[in-house]
Amino acid sequence: MRLTGPALTLLGGAGTVATTARTTALALRTLPGELRHDLRVTTTGWAVLGGGELGDALVAAGLPVTEALHGCPGSPQTWLRRLAVQSHLDQEIAAGRPAPAVVLFSWQTPRRLLGTECTDPRNGPQTGTFVTVDVPAHARAHLRVRDSGRGLIGYPAGAFCAINLALRHPARYPAAAVVSGYASLGITIGDGSEKTTNNPGWRLRHLPRPAIALWPGRAGDDRQSARDSQRMATMREAPLSVTTAVVAHGGHSDAVWIRMEPPAFDRLSARLPRPAPLS
Repeated sequence: MRLTGPALTLLGGAGTVATTARTTALALRTLPGELRHDLRVTTTGWAVLGGGELGDALVAAGLPVTEALHGCPGSPQTWLRRLAVQSHLDQEIAAGRPAPAVVLFSWQTPRRLLGTECTDPRNGPQTGTFVTVDVPAHARAHLRVRDSGRGLIGYPAGAFCAINLALRHPARYPAAAVVSGYASLGITIGDGSEKTTNNPGWRLRHLPRPAIALWPGRAGDDRQSARDSQRMATMREAPLSVTTAVVAHGGHSDAVWIRMEPPAFDRLSARLPRPAPLS
């Protein structure tokens, strides 16, 4: 099984595993006159359903969608390999906690060491648009998915992506789980929005609270994540929901992110639409 390129990974309940693969080129949007960065999106993944029943049940299902966002430096393979996301999801779904779902693992940068934080930098790659428009459009075209509300999950830079995109697009993303995240942008966008509309703290102070659920998780000894998650918690006000999760030790590490995966996906599933037939 190839895990190259941004994998669109289909995960269901415990049971028989089927593997499918299809590769499609997606153009990462840039401003006119700028270099086009093409990213490969590989729909290589697993369709896993309880009782070993595959086929009609999967085709008929409209599954909820979560987009999983990686750190910088990082890649979708970090989720799939180092963080062993498939194993954790399989165990949780087999235990009956999260519902079967489609989890999308896409690049959010054309170059591994180029941090964009899922924004649309001036004169740069429009990665915010890629993540929120192009990747979901690809999923709708190739997978049987629900489009009535998607979840976001991310770690460090991907956690900022999840917070920021959920606040900016609450109708699309009613729930976001952030692991070892931070609430301030580490780059300059070019239009000053890193201090305003692309700054979660500014949005929560100056704009109406959106009807979304945020789940920030962290280690107690991760100081920056602690500071930012505590700050977000003080700003919760209906209809915004903020529920924090803390493990005592572990700092800013894979070990913490792995421990946070199961409850994060469980929490997202509770806030997203359930699987249902598509009309």
